[in-house]
Amino acid sequence: MPSTQRPIITLEEHFLSRVALAQSGEHNAVFKAIPGLWDQFTELGPRRLADMDAGGVTMQVISHGPGDLAPAACRDCNDQLAAAVRANPGRFAGFAELPMEQPQEAAKELRRTCSGEMDGVAFVGALVDSHTEAGLYYDGPEFDVLWAEATRLDVPIYIHPTWPSEQLYAASASPHLPANVMTTILAFGFGWHSDVALHVLRMYAAGVFDRFPTLKIVIGHMGEMIPYMLQRIQRASSRWGRERSFREVWDNNLWLTTSGNWALDPLACILRNTKHDRIMYSVDYPFAKSRDGLAWLEELEQSGMVSEEELEGIRWKNAAKLLRLDVNAQQLYAMSTILEYDMPFSMLYGMDAELFGPERSVQIYEDGSRTSMESLPPTLAHARAGTEMAGVYFSNVGVV
Repeated sequence: MPSTQRPIITLEEHFLSRVALAQSGEHNAVFKAIPGLWDQFTELGPRRLADMDAGGVTMQVISHGPGDLAPAACRDCNDQLAAAVRANPGRFAGFAELPMEQPQEAAKELRRTCSGEMDGVAFVGALVDSHTEAGLYYDGPEFDVLWAEATRLDVPIYIHPTWPSEQLYAASASPHLPANVMTTILAFGFGWHSDVALHVLRMYAAGVFDRFPTLKIVIGHMGEMIPYMLQRIQRASSRWGRERSFREVWDNNLWLTTSGNWALDPLACILRNTKHDRIMYSVDYPFAKSRDGLAWLEELEQSGMVSEEELEGIRWKNAAKLLRLDVNAQQLYAMSTILEYDMPFSMLYGMDAELFGPERSVQIYEDGSRTSMESLPPTLAHARAGTEMAGVYFSNVGVV
């Protein structure tokens, strides 16, 4: 079966909400300066779906981009995402945005978003920055209310890297380097990955996993450096007096994603010291490209590093199990190549045939590719909004 015809679920896929768009800030300016990123980041419709299809992605679990939002703004952000999930239930799921500067409010919003209170839409967990903009981490007892709610709901919390706080930047900045270079080092170049690892160690040392032994935490980017230091962490932390070893917590409370790391070398380490059902594929959209991720999956398949069963786990089954996603492989699809059908267009998509004519051979193509898929699912979720949205979508990917 061609790679693009098998389900793929991704978990670290971002958007920027309307309420965040209204805020001016240096990070928004950075995002706007990256060619093509802003339009992808702010969209929850046909453009995103086309990019998913290009990378064979069946379902994105979507979360908000980095930055603190107040409780009311979090609610608006989550309501916006819930509307997109409602419109595309076979393609989108959601991680909640939480006001982490106010732990009580964060617990309330987690409960609201994951309990089906948003007109029937229930998110599958939350994704939070690894610290607040003020530099607050979540190892203190004031966050127990959030961990308690997460365990009661049985949903994971994804701890995601964010920009260095002012304190961290001031402590680490070099007078010999330009500001943009220093920011890269402290952010996506290295620093914010190690920051997540330190955060997990702080939570462990503070007894969070002893108090909440069933808490589920997800971290990205091939484990945020922890797998490579796992033996040393286990040895050092054995003197901290916790009820369970760090290795036990790693095996039972933590999951990791590949998100935006397109090399097999780190995965080779992970496969040696991490349960394989804890490894989940992700892209880190729109900062990484779905097509690059698909190429990485194909390289992994050809490498022989994992069995077919393990590969399917990484692609989608491990995520579906953790998030309790009802994945029907016959309904979920990806079309990163070309589809050809000779039948009434209105029968295919349930739309007004006048848009393309009553009879039409439809070709959806990219980069001149001429590899056909075997079948078309009965409906396109992103076409439900009608002919106007479909026209936008097909104009993006090309209709001949």
